[in-house]
Amino acid sequence: ESQPITSGEPEEDAQHVDPWTVSGGADGKIDYNKLVAQFGCSMLNESLVARMERLTGKPVHPFLKRGIFFAHRELDVILDCYEQKQPFYLYTGRGPSSEALHLGHLVPFMFTKYLQDVFNVPLVIQLTDDEKSLWKGLDVDEARRLARENAKDIIACGFDVNKTFIFSDFEYVGGAFYRNIVRIQRCVSMNQVRGIFGFSMDDYIGKIAFPAVQAAPSFPDTFPHIFGTRKDVRCLIPCAIDQDPYFRMTRDVAPRLGHHKPALIESRFFPALQGESGKMSASDTNSAIFVSDSPKDIKNKINKYAFSGGGATVEEHRERGGNLDVDVPWKYLNFFLEDDARLARIGEEYSSGRMLTGEIKAELISVLTDMVARHQQARAQVTDSVVEAFMAVRPMAAQP
Repeated sequence: ESQPITSGEPEEDAQHVDPWTVSGGADGKIDYNKLVAQFGCSMLNESLVARMERLTGKPVHPFLKRGIFFAHRELDVILDCYEQKQPFYLYTGRGPSSEALHLGHLVPFMFTKYLQDVFNVPLVIQLTDDEKSLWKGLDVDEARRLARENAKDIIACGFDVNKTFIFSDFEYVGGAFYRNIVRIQRCVSMNQVRGIFGFSMDDYIGKIAFPAVQAAPSFPDTFPHIFGTRKDVRCLIPCAIDQDPYFRMTRDVAPRLGHHKPALIESRFFPALQGESGKMSASDTNSAIFVSDSPKDIKNKINKYAFSGGGATVEEHRERGGNLDVDVPWKYLNFFLEDDARLARIGEEYSSGRMLTGEIKAELISVLTDMVARHQQARAQVTDSVVEAFMAVRPMAAQP
């Protein structure tokens, strides 16, 4: 499970992926095959995706068909549970470091909403306001405020309040949750945590202890109001692959504490507008489209900053076509244009040179303007009392 995070390449050219830093290799790109081998997870294959569609009786999400969620740990075990009508739950989260989410932040939540809909299972969403205080130096009260603001954007994705518990660490840590945190902390040595996360002797003690806080929600008895003291309910975690180190640690510890290992389904990174070099920064507003952006902002950012794989001149573009491997508008359309046939047509037209850079950007502007407007309408309906309803510690139906 816990392979050391090292690379055979010379250090300056090596890609680096951990929960806080993502940087590509010499060409700036993430080598996902290498990452999967290094982390020790598995690639999602077509038969697993087909099995998911067959069992749920619903079409799989475009993120699965298009390889955006591409890696997993024991997803097959979760599908066995579903087939045998055994209970499981979903767990995902967000570190609230900015007022509004950008499109990359939406990706795991859009996918988690699909999983909740097709599997009809409980979901817990962790807001790690404590993590952002430790890593970003945010004032504790400011981190708490951002957690509530982010909760509104998460709720706007359409989760079912009867099956979703959203919690902030600063508010919910205690009781059974804290007892599990300490149990996990007793299982992980300083050497292990340095090997997994790269911590140094100069890091705050809060950082070194924090991974147990993100690990504990993988265990059902962290939520006695949902699962009581049950240990037999499995957990599936949809997340971006940079979060994998937390759950390698968790999977290592779980059997020693009498728990099932959590399963994971993991996504690629959403590229910055400027091109593929890891993941975007919420602090650089020009590197991303935010869910709070106006139609004018969206249009300007895509026209001005979205890296193009098109030719330098119209003549060159007509002759050689667009390079889909590096073109950001094409990559974004793969995430957010739901119509498979239209996407294939755009790919064909653009790579052949018949469609120009300005035209593929216009397609993307149309898709994103509509999507962001719908999100903003949904968010406007999320009042403080709606947030309270999602964050209330209350009994919830936990399947059979």
